[in-house]
Amino acid sequence: MNRSDIKKIIEQVAAGSISVDAALDSLREMPYSDIEIAKHDFHRPLRNGFSEVIFCEGKQTEDLFKIVESVSEKGSNLLATRAAPSLLSEVSQRFPRAMIDQRSRTFSIINRGIEKLSGRLAIVCAGTADIAVAEEAAKTAEFFGSEPSRFYDVGVAGLHRLLKSIPSIRELDCVIVAAGMEGALPSVLGGLIDAPIIAVPTSVGYGTSFRGVTALLAMLNGCSEGITVMNIDNGFGAACAALRILRKLKSE
Repeated sequence: MNRSDIKKIIEQVAAGSISVDAALDSLREMPYSDIEIAKHDFHRPLRNGFSEVIFCEGKQTEDLFKIVESVSEKGSNLLATRAAPSLLSEVSQRFPRAMIDQRSRTFSIINRGIEKLSGRLAIVCAGTADIAVAEEAAKTAEFFGSEPSRFYDVGVAGLHRLLKSIPSIRELDCVIVAAGMEGALPSVLGGLIDAPIIAVPTSVGYGTSFRGVTALLAMLNGCSEGITVMNIDNGFGAACAALRILRKLKSE
C-alpha cells in the first residue's frame, strides 16, 4: 500500500462511496502482515518508496512460498532476489504468473501498475562475467519503475569500447557501474562524466581478487571524487541507491 492508495481510500470515505468500516478493512493490514515465519512490511512504500523485497538465500522453500502467497493475496507487487536456479524452477511451476530471470537470479509477480520514473539510469559493467550483478540492478530498477540503459562489456582492458559509449552515458542522470578483477572501471568513468556514480564490486576474478575484496578496496580508494561504493555483488542495493537519486530529480 502506497501514499496514493491511502489518499484514494480517504477520498472515497469523504465522498460517501465507501463506509468507514470498509475503509478500516482496507487499512487493517498496515503496517505489516504477520504469517508467523515472516512479517511482511506493507507500510514501507509510505515511508521510503520501496516495497519490501524478498531475499531468497537462507530461506526454506515452503517458507518463501508462504511469503509469496501472502503478498500476492494482498494484491501487491513482489520482487525476490538471490534465488537459486533450482528455486526458480520451482517458482515457475508453483506461480505461473511469476516472471523468472535466471541470469539475475530474480523473479517478480506484478499485480498492479508500476509508476514510471522520469529520471534516466545507466547500468554499466566491465565484463560479460559481471552481467549477473548488473542485471540484478537492472531488474530491481525496472521493478520500481525505471527503464535503464545497459552498457555491457566496456571494461578498461579495451578502453576504446567505453569511449564509444561515453556520449550516450553522459545523457543519463545516474550511473551504476559493476566491475570485478581490479575494479578500475568506476574510477575511470568518474573522470569522464558528471553524473552520480554507484560502484558495485563483483566477485569475478582469480586468486588475489579475493572474491571481490580487491575490487571493493580499489573502488573505496579510487581517485575520482564522490563515487558511492556498494557491497560486493550488491546490484540490488545499487539500484535502490540510484532510484533514491532519480526520485529526487523527479520531485524537483
